[in-house]
Amino acid sequence: MKIISWNVNGLRAVHRKGLFLPMVKKYQPDIICLQEIKSRKDQNEIDLKGYEEFWNPAEKAGYSGTAIFSKEKPLSVTKNFPDNLVKKYELNTDKYGNSNKEGRVLTAEFKDFFVVNVYTPNSKGDLSRLDLRYGKWDKAFLEYLKDLKKKKNVIFCGDLNVAHTEYDLANPKSNEGKHGFTKEERGGIDNIIKAGFIDTFRHFTKGNGHYSWWTHWANARARNVGWRIDYFFVNKEFLSNIKNSKILPEVLGSDHCPILLEIN
Repeated sequence: MKIISWNVNGLRAVHRKGLFLPMVKKYQPDIICLQEIKSRKDQNEIDLKGYEEFWNPAEKAGYSGTAIFSKEKPLSVTKNFPDNLVKKYELNTDKYGNSNKEGRVLTAEFKDFFVVNVYTPNSKGDLSRLDLRYGKWDKAFLEYLKDLKKKKNVIFCGDLNVAHTEYDLANPKSNEGKHGFTKEERGGIDNIIKAGFIDTFRHFTKGNGHYSWWTHWANARARNVGWRIDYFFVNKEFLSNIKNSKILPEVLGSDHCPILLEIN
């Protein structure tokens, strides 16, 4: 089985460029998890034959949103966090833009595991959303993962909007303390790992130079001056089933590239 995760930064735009369907044809993924789709199903012209489609668009037009395309029909599909977590962590308030209405979590349940597709809130350049990110969202998300793990194995993927270590971005010194590389955001990943989840890419690949996002400025992608902020995590008990986890920088169409997980 192959799963692809990709922040498309606007699904309609990637499709209009003629770059989405060729990616599907080349890699033949069994499950596709998309983030930042920025549209609803009825606004898209994509027809993936052989795939079940599940959409969780943001209420705000042209913003955020997630989708899952799967060859196998899931046992169930759940949008967003459960109501108890939304209430507990105040994710339905307008103080931070109401992240519960932004279509950021989409979960598909299969026989042997859950697949959780996530587009984590950006803490913003002025760190105005860092309190939401670290104080509320990260805690809610980890609690959600732990609750799912009580039932069966968990694979979660998506744009987590953080470079975990200095090996995960080209210029760690100059970005220390800035959004996407604060100690709080990095600590959120530490907590996920402490809870028994494994960063699958780092299980197979060490060192720097491996990135999944590049700014549009200064020809950054061609020079590979980027960040690794897109991840596949699995609970440690499921790790023996993972064949490979890699980044696909050759796939164009977005400021992010897809990532791929192969399962035995």
